[in-house]
Amino acid sequence: MGFADLSIAEIAADYNLSEAKVLSLCDQLGIAYKSSKTRLALEDAKIIISHILTQIQSSSNQQD
Repeated sequence: MGFADLSIAEIAADYNLSEAKVLSLCDQLGIAYKSSKTRLALEDAKIIISHILTQIQSSSNQQD
C-alpha cells in the first residue's frame, strides 16, 4: 500500500474544513490515525477526499 503525501491537516486546509471535521470523518470511515499530522495511506486519502467531494456536491445540489 502506497502513502499519499497528505496529512489529515492538509486535507482539511485544502477543502476549508476543520481538522476536527476530517478526524471525525476518519472515525466514521474506520481510518486509523494518531494525530492530524498523520500521513495517510493513498487509498485512505482517496476515500476521505471522495467523501468530502460527495458532501460538497450534495450541499451544492440542495442549494440549487
